[in-house]
Amino acid sequence: MVEQLLINDDDFYVPDANLLVTEDDTPVDNFASAKQQRLLVGSLYSSLQNQTFLAEANVGVYYTDLQPAIVPDVFLSLDVQLPQNWWEKQNRCYMVWRFGKPPEVVVEIVSNKEGDELGKKLKIYEQMRASYYILYDPTQQLGEQALRIYELRGMRYFETSETWLEQVGLGVTLWQGEFEGRQDVWLRWCYQDGTVLTTGDERAEQERQRAEQAEQRAQLLAERLRALGIDPDTLS
Repeated sequence: MVEQLLINDDDFYVPDANLLVTEDDTPVDNFASAKQQRLLVGSLYSSLQNQTFLAEANVGVYYTDLQPAIVPDVFLSLDVQLPQNWWEKQNRCYMVWRFGKPPEVVVEIVSNKEGDELGKKLKIYEQMRASYYILYDPTQQLGEQALRIYELRGMRYFETSETWLEQVGLGVTLWQGEFEGRQDVWLRWCYQDGTVLTTGDERAEQERQRAEQAEQRAQLLAERLRALGIDPDTLS
């Protein structure tokens, strides 16, 4: 178990947020990555409604004022909330010294070899002390592995074959199916039994199917009662 360092503003130097770049308004993603990011973030908010966490895509994370922010494709930070006034400069992105800890999980989706996900980014997330670094490489730009998971042990990342992220109580899995009208293989969060966290649309579809099945059962029962000479409309 990795214990994350909690930062107290009273004990540490806090950089001036007005001197930091919190956004640059530069669109950089492709269609596939954008959809994958929405799936990962949206399913968390749809399925974990009773938990406190912050998950976002393409939002900068400042881990030190000596370096520019790093922008994970997706991050998950437990037991933190968005500040009430998110338009204040100091609240526009994830500053580790403001939230008191780094995110537990950072995810990078590889679309080319320019991001240096196995080099510079891995070292940054290791230095930032994110508990897990997940690398999804759907087109195998960096090798034969589509999914790599790194776990922080002490001060170093170690690659693991374990897809259950014990410290966050969630797992990840590769799932083939349809999302937003597109059939593909997707990276998804899952429970320990392998069941994926559902999106809002999936939950609504499940409810529709349950209602439809209940109506079909009611119609079948009514037909059986009529076959026995019983009018179901007279039953209370």
